[in-house]
Amino acid sequence: MPHRIDPAQPVPPLAYCVPWTIVRADRTHPVVTNGGSEPVDFVRVFRDDVDSHKVVDLWGQVLPTETMELCLCASDPDEVVVTVAWFRQADGLEYVWRFVV
Repeated sequence: MPHRIDPAQPVPPLAYCVPWTIVRADRTHPVVTNGGSEPVDFVRVFRDDVDSHKVVDLWGQVLPTETMELCLCASDPDEVVVTVAWFRQADGLEYVWRFVV
């Protein structure tokens, strides 16, 4: 349902760019880098494959330019979906991003 825009309301913040970059030089060991300008907290990585194997890695805080390597050796990289969840210090919200190799 349409609603009226109130000009007295503050302008919403600009979109937040996902800080992660992925290097896929080795498909079974992609490297994830925090390419953002701020640390991210309570980072968790969930890996699901078609055989319902679920793996959770707890990375904790990841600083800018810090890299982490994922090991997808036990699965077929073509069938794995990786989900990264983290909290941003600036707003305390949880963010989630998914990718495939």
